Amino acid sequence: MNKNLRKLPLAIAISLALPAIAAENETTLGTVVVTAPATEAPLTVTTDPKAPRQPLPAHDGADLLKSIPGFSVIRKGGTDGDPVFRGMSGSRLGILLDGQEIHGGCGGRMDPPTAYIYPESYDRVTVLKGPQTVLYVPGSSAGVVLFERDFKRMTEPGWSADGSLTFGSWGRNDQYLEARGGNPDFYARINATRSDSDNYEDGDGEEVHSFYTRWSTSAALGWTPDDNTLLELSLGRSDGEAAYADRAMDGTKFERENAALKFEKRNISPLVAKVEALAYYSYVDHVMDNYSLRKPPKDPTKYALNNPDRETKGARVAVTLTPNDPLQLVLGADMKTDEHTLRNGTDYRNQPREADLSFDRYGVFGEATYALDDVRRVIGGLRVDDYEVTNDKMGGITEGETLPSGFLRFENDYGSGAGTWYAGLGHVERFPDYWEYMRTGNMIKVQDARSFATLDPEKTTQLDIGANWTQGPWSASVSGFYSKVDDYILLRWVSDKAANVRNIDATVYGLEGDLSWRFAPNWQAYGTVAWVRGTNDTGDKALAQQPPLEGKLGVEYDNRVFSYGALLRMVAKQDRYDIGSGSIVANGQDLGPTGGFATLALNAGWRPNKATLLTVGVDNVFDRTYSEHLGKGGWDFAGAAVTDERINEPGRTFWVKAQLALD
Repeated sequence: MNKNLRKLPLAIAISLALPAIAAENETTLGTVVVTAPATEAPLTVTTDPKAPRQPLPAHDGADLLKSIPGFSVIRKGGTDGDPVFRGMSGSRLGILLDGQEIHGGCGGRMDPPTAYIYPESYDRVTVLKGPQTVLYVPGSSAGVVLFERDFKRMTEPGWSADGSLTFGSWGRNDQYLEARGGNPDFYARINATRSDSDNYEDGDGEEVHSFYTRWSTSAALGWTPDDNTLLELSLGRSDGEAAYADRAMDGTKFERENAALKFEKRNISPLVAKVEALAYYSYVDHVMDNYSLRKPPKDPTKYALNNPDRETKGARVAVTLTPNDPLQLVLGADMKTDEHTLRNGTDYRNQPREADLSFDRYGVFGEATYALDDVRRVIGGLRVDDYEVTNDKMGGITEGETLPSGFLRFENDYGSGAGTWYAGLGHVERFPDYWEYMRTGNMIKVQDARSFATLDPEKTTQLDIGANWTQGPWSASVSGFYSKVDDYILLRWVSDKAANVRNIDATVYGLEGDLSWRFAPNWQAYGTVAWVRGTNDTGDKALAQQPPLEGKLGVEYDNRVFSYGALLRMVAKQDRYDIGSGSIVANGQDLGPTGGFATLALNAGWRPNKATLLTVGVDNVFDRTYSEHLGKGGWDFAGAAVTDERINEPGRTFWVKAQLALD
């Protein structure tokens, strides 16, 4: 793909986004602006990715997640940031796309899993906090994020569609289209998305190397012979390009292809409530270079290009049993194979691919919910996973582990159902991921560095406690955690390309809270807070890459025709850091302390009818120049080196979004 992709005529985008076709059910657009999704169930946050939100509506998965308390993003410029939850990133945070576990190809994390997600093409995003489930991605000590699509069996033949257009400062323009149709026995769905932006400017008017273009398409065909049966085949393809302010290369190709086959059968018998099965395939072909999207080196011998790829195959089967009224039991098994290869050079198409690391995992799990009475219940689960990694660069050396995980949680409703309090203890053992293993055995050694064969799995034991409450116009929740991590895997960066990896012991604790008050008809005020503190117990110092205290205050008016809102985001200074240590993101290290800042955002919306919603907004109203603590150091193009000055965030940003949902 090249820059011509970024010149798709606007007329084509509009014609794609606004079709009108008939369907069976009435569609009404929901809440105008979602700024801080609230916790409504223990350790669970669910949000509608189709709803417009502030700051500027999300164009990738990380952009959406940062609106949820507890999430931060390791920023690299305009796109493809790495999500961080409770100070934990990488494979500590499981990401599933319609049940599929995918990984990017870039060894420097140009393309984390969320880079391949256009949130509006999904119906629901669910965050499951902490090691408090064993049903999904193993090793997810921070939590699991589910991007999901829904489908309800049609009662009669029909079609429907919805689409949106977004325009903003610095050439930002997004297009989204979804069309659905079928009859009670069969259905089809198509999705198409495109997002594009030029370089943005910070509050001082300085341009940041950050332009991008991303597009995706997907289709699904389903068979629903009755209300309890679903068989669906889905296919997807996406690509893009992105300029990065934090590194020596840009991404010129992010091609992804995927296919999945899903089966569900419900209400089989009084014992068997549901059987579900999923098989999927994903292939990522990624190209990065230092000359296509930036001023090339004067010396042609300095041209550089890498072409990694990754092939992932996975499957999952589970059965939900209800042996008696108070007990529900989910039993299942899953597996995933993952192979990464690489080739280099400007003539890479003529070069053979060289395998470097491949992973195999097979797991079994069980999770039970037992109701002690009408207001009390116990939830618990166990899983065991067998892992094997092969280092093809070192002659096929293999390393394997069998790792257990589990949790037990007590929940108690109170106030005649007004709220729930809970306490849970979880333990998860995480096998080192690709980015951690690739740093072993071939970099500059430091004290306590680990080799390929001696890097130990990470073991997290965590206590989660909290409560939710809703009464009249008030709604609130608080969730706290305390975690001890044995053999925490920490990177120590020795240059912008090289890092060592080692095991340490760590302690991490913190909380998230939200409060909402509907103080008058159509009016709501809300606030959120997120705080985390991490300590490197081995080194008796701060744990690297921990976000500062953050709070949000907002007010909204919405009478279902007009809406208005304001959001104040406040971030405290961060004086706990470990210079040089950090995450698996290329050169993702602490750079020193950061000062606090605050930004104001305003929005307004108009719903002229049930199917149309127009929203406008301005972010960073006062054009503040600021950078995030987890922001990366910028690339000094003149000096051809990474600096210790963080990349500044966008200055004042105007945007407008139009949504149409037609039946």
